[in-house]
Amino acid sequence: PGQPLWRGKDSPGSRRRNMTAFLCIVLGYVLGSAPWGLVIARTFCGIDPRNDGSRNTGATNVARLCGFRWGVLTLACDLGKGALPVALALWLGPSPLLVTCVALACVLGHVFSCFMGFRGGKAVATSIGVFLPLAFFPLLFSCAACVLVIWRSGFVSLGSLTLVTVLPFALLAATKYAWVPLSLCIWALVVWKHKENIARLRAGTEKSWLKSRQK
Repeated sequence: PGQPLWRGKDSPGSRRRNMTAFLCIVLGYVLGSAPWGLVIARTFCGIDPRNDGSRNTGATNVARLCGFRWGVLTLACDLGKGALPVALALWLGPSPLLVTCVALACVLGHVFSCFMGFRGGKAVATSIGVFLPLAFFPLLFSCAACVLVIWRSGFVSLGSLTLVTVLPFALLAATKYAWVPLSLCIWALVVWKHKENIARLRAGTEKSWLKSRQK
């Protein structure tokens, strides 16, 4: 602990540190792959969220199909599976390269889950999780912007896109420069995963969270 991983020339113990870094990245991917939305929906509601609603295992679809409390539980689990591996990477050694790789592994695990045929969610909740131990206040500001957009528009997808768009600027404003590349990678991934939502938003056919709650 405390030794910066992936820095410096070859030295006694460097192979062990590099192996630890590699295992940390693998752990991040495996934990990120955990399909908590699927597990929760099947266990407590007896349904497969991949077959109904938006056909997604994320917290929004679980909340829509199973109820608000199960959506919140899914959200908490998805946040945790992003936050814990990143916190471990920070503890092992505060190398931005290692932490970025672990964080991306978590998010990619969520999107391309090894437990679901390399398919998964849209990366938003797990992305929030990975930034919890890295940049809490810039993340909080971005989440506030997300909530405001959802409240005003009723579209969770638009709020999610707002969050990942605001986050790089919030990091720059807070001088958290080391995590800007990570935020840009996540922005690109989230936008790509929301391409169908973006098309529906443009066409005016996107489902509103407010309308679904009123039914």
